[in-house]
Amino acid sequence: MSQPTPPPLRRSSRRGPKPVPGRSGRHWVQYAVIFVTFLLVVNAVFGERGLLATLRIKKQYAEISRSVAAIRAENARLLETVRRLQSDPAAVEEAARRDLGLMDPDEVLVIIRDVEPTGQPAETAPAPPTPSAKPENR
Repeated sequence: MSQPTPPPLRRSSRRGPKPVPGRSGRHWVQYAVIFVTFLLVVNAVFGERGLLATLRIKKQYAEISRSVAAIRAENARLLETVRRLQSDPAAVEEAARRDLGLMDPDEVLVIIRDVEPTGQPAETAPAPPTPSAKPENR
């Protein structure tokens, strides 16, 4: 005697559609791509070679270029001074007068001193005080 076989089990249709394999994994991939993109943008702006570092370096480059130009102009001026001192006797004489205070033997040195104004003409200046005679106490 054989026993009757039970009917096959059926799933109820109330549960909804069957999940598609790999779909939930796709969300994680999208989040990972967004996160990596965010990191790349942050690194491009704030990183060691990012936008802000590049702007800072350009500013430093401009400052250094200006200082190099000033130093080159000073160098050219000094080279011209050296050339003049080597070939022009008048330049040597001018430098000796200016830097060393030298003068020719036939020149006369005149020293002028500034006088403090007293506010009164010299004719009406008060006479210096005379010592007064004090009686001696013995």
